Amino acid sequence: MSIYKAGPFLEQINIPSDLREKFKIDDLDKISNELRQYIVDVISEIGNSHFGASLGVVELTVALHYVFNTPEDQLVWDVGHQAYGHKILTGRRAQFHTNRLKGGISGFPKRSESEYDTFGVGHSSTSISAALGMAVASRYKGEKYKQHIAVIGDGAMTAGLAFEGMNHSGFEKDANLLVILNDNCMSIDPNVGALKEYLTDITTSHTYNKLKDEVWNLLGKISKFGPDAQTIASKVSTALKGSLLKQSNLFESLNFRYFGPVDGHDAIGLARVLEDLKDIPGPKILHCLTKKGAGYKFSEEGDPTKWHAPGVFNKETGEIVKIMPKSPQAPKYQDVFGYTIVELAEKNSKVMGVTPAMPSGSSLNIMMKAMPNRAFDVGIAEQHAVTFSAGLATQGLVPFCNIYSSFMQRAYDQVLHDVALQNLNVVFCLDRGGLVGADGATHHGAYDLAYMRCIPNMVVSAPMNEEELRNLMFTAQLENKGPFSIRYPRGNGVMTEWKTPFKEIKVGTGRKITNGNDLAILSIGHPGNFVQEAIQELKEEGVSVAHYDMRFVKPIDQVMLHEVFTKFKKVITIEDGCLMGGFGSAVVEFMIDQKYNSEIVRLGIPDEYIHHGTQDELWEDCGFDKKAILKTIKKMLSISIVEKKSSKEAV
Repeated sequence: MSIYKAGPFLEQINIPSDLREKFKIDDLDKISNELRQYIVDVISEIGNSHFGASLGVVELTVALHYVFNTPEDQLVWDVGHQAYGHKILTGRRAQFHTNRLKGGISGFPKRSESEYDTFGVGHSSTSISAALGMAVASRYKGEKYKQHIAVIGDGAMTAGLAFEGMNHSGFEKDANLLVILNDNCMSIDPNVGALKEYLTDITTSHTYNKLKDEVWNLLGKISKFGPDAQTIASKVSTALKGSLLKQSNLFESLNFRYFGPVDGHDAIGLARVLEDLKDIPGPKILHCLTKKGAGYKFSEEGDPTKWHAPGVFNKETGEIVKIMPKSPQAPKYQDVFGYTIVELAEKNSKVMGVTPAMPSGSSLNIMMKAMPNRAFDVGIAEQHAVTFSAGLATQGLVPFCNIYSSFMQRAYDQVLHDVALQNLNVVFCLDRGGLVGADGATHHGAYDLAYMRCIPNMVVSAPMNEEELRNLMFTAQLENKGPFSIRYPRGNGVMTEWKTPFKEIKVGTGRKITNGNDLAILSIGHPGNFVQEAIQELKEEGVSVAHYDMRFVKPIDQVMLHEVFTKFKKVITIEDGCLMGGFGSAVVEFMIDQKYNSEIVRLGIPDEYIHHGTQDELWEDCGFDKKAILKTIKKMLSISIVEKKSSKEAV
């Protein structure tokens, strides 16, 4: 049972058929208002959620479920940031307050969660391809009246995958596909690129469709052309389009029927338009103009980036609740990156910055403000970001290409072929490496250590703290370091005094942090801090554990590994990454190749998809937090611990 009260209309809607059967079209505006208020009521208190995107499509969501027979008709949301209204209308209103909490509903559409979630999303630009696949399947099965609707934002439209889907759709001329372009001029950060300008031109001109309809109706009334007046007009449609828009309509050149732009905040008007479009065969696109955060004064008038995911806020005043720490806090890793790249760029004129549509999320916006001619937001286009960086590198520059670990998966071919094969000096800064928390399985950066270490020429590294991040960045921009990957986690580091002098780190060298005799722990990246916490606790029990911060997965420090396996018969590896093919696997490979035979336990992310929760909860679930490290050590050294405890007590 939900602890939040829905309005009198919304309260009657448990599934979309209630919306269609209980209400008239004139009720849609009231339902939209109540739905928006419900989202505000819940998200303002639970925080931990996206916000602005869902407010921007409230009316569209209501109209879609009113007109189309969901779940029979297939509704596909791109990315899914905007799907909160959809979730509330499709049987999850009572669970909505558990959004993105461990054991609660996902922040994104998820097929296993509801039959109304037709396609699992989280990364952008998949909706058109997925919906086309559904439409072609329906055609094959003879389901001629089944509708397939893809809702995609203008930011997601910049990705190549969206155009690949549209290009194929235009070929499938009898596929029952409707693409709804949710045009709010925003992704998370403001959109960039030529497509943004093109859409702006469409929205500010006398639109093709509006004028075409007027001419169409007029020609039907003019007698001198006779009954074939409209046929004549059809034959000159290309000329008509060109004269009205000053250029060929991009979408119609891909064999889409283009309609719009229309007001995306007029639920009744949208419902009528969608009803008409149901009867038009073939691929079509409806261009909807919306505003991110619409209908809630503070998000509508405020900074859209800030209101994308504001956390807890006062719904009456719009004040975002900030928890003021009692002591100095360590910075976010992303901010260390953002300030450090500016420092490096001031010293080295070759340093450039590149990000695909995440300048604020990666903190590259700091460099974009300080050095706008040396930092580039290329839009949602990870493949382009990598190859663009490769192009910069061929001319002697050193681009820092900052992409979230889970998004880098989309550009893997480019990393392999365009950067590593040519041994170019591109520095990949993989933000959100490891478990990210509430975004869940689609966003965990679980695989980069594994997928980067198998690439020839690639240096694969991870800092344990802010100082190491700075030094790895400094090292990577030195002469002829080749392809260089630096991964770091979401959230805060551990150093309040983090702005340390730069030092070169010899590539492929680790560091011994703690001496010990009973057991060795090898860590990569931030989890090394969990190891230190565990070691400090074990000292009181007389347990002596050595800790090696390896820093590099590739090339791995073989001198250090020889030392470890020569001295220790019990070894633990720890990583915030997948165990399959990751850091621990690299250590085991070395041990086998060098014919050592120590007992080794690998801690990390198991071979399964990890769902949402806080980072602390997920580290515990996956078994590599401080508690899990202590448990593993005690299990491996159970006899010696008992002996040491007994001897201490005897003394």
